Amino acid sequence: MEVNKTELVLKVKEMYKQVAENPQGKFHFEMGRALAEKLGYSPRDLDKIPHESIESFAGVGYYFDIAEIKDGEKILDLGSGSGMDSFLAAFKVGEKGIIVGLDMTKEQLEKANKLKEKLGMKNIEFVEGYIESLPFPDESFDVVISNGVINLSTEKEKIFQEIRRVLKKGGRMAISDILTEKQLTENITCSTTLWASCIGGATQEDKYTALIQKAGMKVIKLKDHPEYQFLSKSAQGATKDFGVKSVSILAKKRIEL
Repeated sequence: MEVNKTELVLKVKEMYKQVAENPQGKFHFEMGRALAEKLGYSPRDLDKIPHESIESFAGVGYYFDIAEIKDGEKILDLGSGSGMDSFLAAFKVGEKGIIVGLDMTKEQLEKANKLKEKLGMKNIEFVEGYIESLPFPDESFDVVISNGVINLSTEKEKIFQEIRRVLKKGGRMAISDILTEKQLTENITCSTTLWASCIGGATQEDKYTALIQKAGMKVIKLKDHPEYQFLSKSAQGATKDFGVKSVSILAKKRIEL
């Protein structure tokens, strides 16, 4: 059996619509500023970002320390949500840099765009689209970032191929995602509800990094986030039984000889 892809997309969109519109609701995962600070985000950085964006933050890790984003770079944020990481990246690249946030959930995009206007930031653009088929030319970005999103897709190999395609020569990918130490059982991987909650689509760590390497990128750093915890009993059970965990990864595009 395989997870129903159409049903999965609808469930993910509905869940992250709720994340945008009702961030105080009950979810399998933590959200908001307390989570961000626990993961490693600087309170000083968070103070620059609209609180409405932070309250809908549902990331799983912190990768900005390994991303080493530089002034003037062009960044693509996959699954940008309400824009917290995009806004933070925008401050790091400065006025000469460019941030493009991509998301498939209209309510998230609407919220992010309203906050962008509120901040008056001219170097950010939020685009509707799917991470499996990026609407950008080859070699468009210096860095691709993503936080807790790739695990939601059934087409991870295609995503990594697309990331490599849009990265400039020597470009890098800095992401956080949910992985496992053991293979998940079929009753978990076929549950669209657990997929949408960042559990069901989690890939075994060695298989995940192998997909990155196969796509033409070299894994440079891996960093576990033991401070990340799921809230529901079912998610906590999967964490205990299968070693479900949050990991940040830095990879660089290999230059073909």
